[in-house]
Amino acid sequence: MPYSPSTNTNIIMTPTLFFLFIFFFPLLSSAHNSLHLNHTSFSLSFPLTSLPLSTNTASKMLRDSLIVYSNRTRNTTRLASPSSPYNYRLTFNYSMALIVNLPIGTPPQVQPMVLDTGSQLSWIQCHRKPPKVPPPTVSFDPSRSSTFSNLPCTHPVCKPRIPDFTLPTSCDQNRLCHYSYFYADGTYAEGNLVREKFTFSRSLFTPPLILGCATESTDPRGILGMNRGRLSFASQSKITKFSYCVPTRETRPGSTPTGSFYLGHNPNSLRFRFIPMLTFSQSQRMPNLDPLAYTVALQGIRIGGRKLNISPAVFHADAGGSGQTMVDSGSEFTYLVNEAYDKVRAEVVRTVGSRMKKDYVYGGIADMCFDGNAIEIGRLIGDMVFEFEKGVEIAIPKERVLASVEGGVHCVGIGNSDKLGAASNIIGNFHQQNLWVEFDLANRRVGFGAADCSRLAP
Repeated sequence: MPYSPSTNTNIIMTPTLFFLFIFFFPLLSSAHNSLHLNHTSFSLSFPLTSLPLSTNTASKMLRDSLIVYSNRTRNTTRLASPSSPYNYRLTFNYSMALIVNLPIGTPPQVQPMVLDTGSQLSWIQCHRKPPKVPPPTVSFDPSRSSTFSNLPCTHPVCKPRIPDFTLPTSCDQNRLCHYSYFYADGTYAEGNLVREKFTFSRSLFTPPLILGCATESTDPRGILGMNRGRLSFASQSKITKFSYCVPTRETRPGSTPTGSFYLGHNPNSLRFRFIPMLTFSQSQRMPNLDPLAYTVALQGIRIGGRKLNISPAVFHADAGGSGQTMVDSGSEFTYLVNEAYDKVRAEVVRTVGSRMKKDYVYGGIADMCFDGNAIEIGRLIGDMVFEFEKGVEIAIPKERVLASVEGGVHCVGIGNSDKLGAASNIIGNFHQQNLWVEFDLANRRVGFGAADCSRLAP
């Protein structure tokens, strides 16, 4: 997720559209023991169902970026794991955003959540009444779950100074831990912090995890936080790796493109090419740095076979943390800092400048846009390649350089992160299409592997 240039006002603008990944979780075959999330011995696959998402929702459900007047603590509760190994596989559909439908509670209630590798806290809808904005959603009912519990004000998370967890909390009238999320576009989510299990079957479940249970919000879905923070789903459930393969937007009439998502071992990973995941110690924390993001060392960019004259230092965090490059499933577009964005734009202008839509800026962040034939313009621009160390690349074919945004307008899928209010480079999911992306947490590395993602799902 994009981060704020200030540690005191941590607000991030978000792109208007991003993709919707949908996972459905049927009951699994019975077993006698609960299963470890940090071991991998077998795969589980699931069918998928398409779910439309409103534009209003698509613009908001990304971030773990808040107005920070936070309370923190140094201590967290050590969570016990279930007791036998597993590998978990899901499938998803494209629509307009990244949504996972997860079974939560005992017995499970399926809840839609935005899958976001840039957020820490996961939260679900616990509305007393349906939200006013469409589409309607089924809220989680705590009274129906035997494993639900509220966090009291005395819990460490509700007290000051967790080093890597920034969340405004307070004590409500019932002495329960209350939290508030305020997004840059004026939307919000607030409620109580709770503990609850993700229950995939009678024998497959997580330990109780700390979640937000939103009783007031302007959006109908929650967030599945998957960053490196200690209270993310990935950390609390103790998974050692996860991966996903994003299908392309194109599809045959009447069909929906599908992709795959794994918790645990991915049988395709032997052909992935890995690069180190950059991490930062407490002494390296800088004002503009997001230390919990999945940071990688981008080296350069090619367009149409032409290497752009961009110093690799532009893609690395400077003394203040600006320039960090992260991989984010929660952003649709890719974002580049000024120096890199200007070089990309200059190359696009050189090849197709006469066809650009004049005085048009999409979402306040992207101004490489066109009214004409997108296929023809894409061919003129050429393939785009993001270069990493060890020869690892993310290659975007010319057919997918342009994103359809509104009213027949197509834009190069890159925005200016400075206009976003961030100081980082962000590789969004638009440039992760037909690509396996694996986050190997145990070995601190990120893997990529080209694939026809739509053909992978059963």
